[in-house]
Amino acid sequence: MADQAAPRQLKPTEPVWKTAAPPSPADKPPAQHETEPQSYPRSTEADVRTLIIGPGVSVKGEITSCNRLIVEGKIEAKLADCPNVIIKQGGVFNGESTTQDADIQGCFAGNLVVRGRLLVRATGTVGGKIAYGEIEIERGGQISGEISDHTDEAVSHLKPV
Repeated sequence: MADQAAPRQLKPTEPVWKTAAPPSPADKPPAQHETEPQSYPRSTEADVRTLIIGPGVSVKGEITSCNRLIVEGKIEAKLADCPNVIIKQGGVFNGESTTQDADIQGCFAGNLVVRGRLLVRATGTVGGKIAYGEIEIERGGQISGEISDHTDEAVSHLKPV
């Protein structure tokens, strides 16, 4: 009975009224490993530093560092150090980007330098000044503007002086 008189500690998700009721065998405190914050294992370093611009989200500014940028909404930015850019269908990127690889399913407009592979999907459109190492355009994909397969020259134009 002395155990029942002592107030028990609440879990962060429990309402205050639960402290007034005597503890029952079903309300035993969970094991310590269940109360610790859950951490999900990350499969790669790119997963740790992924920036997602979700649908309906609009962002404007400069992104200085990330491993992967996924655009499902709208972004107007200068992207400096991001090796992997993915613009999903319905996503819009206006501005400048220098990246290793790009997968365009939505719309990109501006200066785009892809040192590795530029993949323009069937639903993708890319316009502006574009430089790439390799390019693949699916049937239906659109690309327009000043296009170059020499990334060295284009990178020097985008770097600040």
